[in-house]
Amino acid sequence: MDTADDPRDGSGVRATGVQELQALAVELRRMNGEINRLVHAFAHAQGLHATDVQALGAILDSDAPLTPGRLREHLGLTSGAVTACLDRLERAGHIRRARESSDRRVVHLYYESGARSAARSFFMPLAEAAAGARAASGPQELEAALRFLARMNGELSRMQVPRR
Repeated sequence: MDTADDPRDGSGVRATGVQELQALAVELRRMNGEINRLVHAFAHAQGLHATDVQALGAILDSDAPLTPGRLREHLGLTSGAVTACLDRLERAGHIRRARESSDRRVVHLYYESGARSAARSFFMPLAEAAAGARAASGPQELEAALRFLARMNGELSRMQVPRR
């Protein structure tokens, strides 16, 4: 029996090597496409651009308050594009900018709690889908998937991309 967890070619033989890597790439692209579909719908509902939603995710996921410069590096945008993005997010009530250090030039970005609630309710189907996939997986499968995704994200973050 073919399952998503046991990639096989048409003959029923377990895929290995290049085939397994291709199957993984297909599944990652499919998941990225599905998440992008939700991101675009949220952006449209909020009157934002998809890049604005990426910025929100980066601000939310950051271990420490982001600065516009770090956000620019993360998103690979020009400083002008990041300023426009932050202006839209601030006008829409999603973020606030704060100057809280002794150096008044340093601006920190914060996700507003009310906006966080709106995003949480909109993306609840994504959370439910993740919970359903997790429930169908054993603890070791989940741990392996998390390790793989963390390693994959680490590899991707080290990739050099052309700056804008």
